[in-house]
Amino acid sequence: MASSVLEAVDIKAPVAVSWSLWQDVERWPAFLSHVKHVDRIDAATFAWQVSLPGADKGFVAELTEVIPQERIAWRTTEGVHHAGVVTFHRLSDTESRVTLQIEYEPKGFLEHLGALTNLDSTLANYDLGEFQRMAEHEAGRSS
Repeated sequence: MASSVLEAVDIKAPVAVSWSLWQDVERWPAFLSHVKHVDRIDAATFAWQVSLPGADKGFVAELTEVIPQERIAWRTTEGVHHAGVVTFHRLSDTESRVTLQIEYEPKGFLEHLGALTNLDSTLANYDLGEFQRMAEHEAGRSS
C-alpha cells in the first residue's frame, strides 16, 4: 500500500528567497535533518545519502519538473523508491508558502512503522520548520 506525506509551512520571506534556498543542493543538509549529503551527478540527477530512524540509505533521484519559483518535482531511479514535489506559493511580497508532497511504497518493517505512526510526516514537518527558520533569516539579511 502506498503512503504519502503532505506538509506545508508559511514563511515570512518572499518566494524568491524560499526558491533560492531550496534550489541550492549544497544547503539541503542544513534544513533536511535526515540528509547526510547530496551529490550532483549532472544538471538533473542527484545522489542522496540519508540517515533514517534505524537505517542509513541512499538513492539516486532525477528532477522531472523545474519551474523557477513555482515547483520542483523528482522521482528516484535507484535505491529508496519515491516521488515528490515542492511547490512555492506567493502569499504577499514578503510571505510565501512552501508545500512538500512525497509518495512512496514502504519496504520493510521500519518504513511500514514510519508510515503507520506518521513519523514520516513528523520528520517532514520538522524539516519544513528548519527551512522556515533559514528562509526567514535569509530574508532578514537581505532587507
